[in-house]
Amino acid sequence: MRDVTRIAVLSGAGISTGSGIPDYRGPDGVWTRDPAAAAAFTLDTYLRDPDVRARFWRTYVDHPAWQAQPNAAHQALARLDESGIAVRVLTQNIDGLHQRAGLADRKVLELHGTMWTTTCTRCRSTVPTTAIRARVATGEHDPHCTGCGGPLKLDTVLFGQNLNPDIMRQAVAIVSNTPLLLAIGSSLLVEPAAQLCRVAVERGAHLVVINRDPTPYDHLAIEVIRTDITHAVTDLVDQLIAAGARVRGADDTRRKMPA
Repeated sequence: MRDVTRIAVLSGAGISTGSGIPDYRGPDGVWTRDPAAAAAFTLDTYLRDPDVRARFWRTYVDHPAWQAQPNAAHQALARLDESGIAVRVLTQNIDGLHQRAGLADRKVLELHGTMWTTTCTRCRSTVPTTAIRARVATGEHDPHCTGCGGPLKLDTVLFGQNLNPDIMRQAVAIVSNTPLLLAIGSSLLVEPAAQLCRVAVERGAHLVVINRDPTPYDHLAIEVIRTDITHAVTDLVDQLIAAGARVRGADDTRRKMPA
C-alpha cells in the first residue's frame, strides 16, 4: 500500500449483492435458479424472438436494482477517491451504484453498459428506461419504439454483443498505468473484461482479488480475500487512506525541514 496514489477497480455483481441485487452465478443467482433465463441475455435470440424480449422485460420491470442504494463498499471506494488517491472504476455492473455513491461519471467506465437508458435497435433513438418500465407495468409485454416501431433494448451488453471498443481501450489504458488493481465481486469468467487482470499484471500492477468464490485469475494475485466483500473493501480502503495520509505527512515533514 505504500506510495499508492492511483488505483483501478474492476467490479462485478458481488459488490452489489450487499445492496440487495442478486448476482447471476452464485448459489442464489438469477441463472442458478433459472438457467433458461440466460437465453434472454443473448443478442441474437433477443432480436429474433418476441417471447424472449417479453421475458427479458418481465425480469427487469421490477428488478431490485431500481430501488437499490449504494452499500458500504461503493461508499468506501468513493471515500478513497475523496482522500486524494485517484480511483478509476471499471465496472461490469449496469446498476449505476458507483456513481450514486459519489464517484464522478468520468471516473466510472461501464464496461457492460447501463440499465438506466433504453435504445431502439432500429433507429437508435434513446429514452430513459423509467418510461419503458411504465409501459411494461401497464401491460405492454414487448415494447417497441414509438418513432419507427423497432424493438427496444436496455443499453446493456448481451451475450454475443461486442463491448464498446472505445471504452475497452480506455480500460486497457487505465489498468496499464496503475500500480494496484482491485478485482471486487467478479467471477472473472466473462471476457474480455476479465482479461484486464492479466493486462494489469503484465504491465507491472499488483492484483488483489476480493470475491466469495475462486476465479481463473487468482494465481496472478498477490492477495486473494474471501471474506464478506462489503467488510473487506471497507477495511482495505481504511488502510489505504491511512497509508496515504502517512506518506503525505512524511512529505510535509521533509518539506518543512531546514536545508
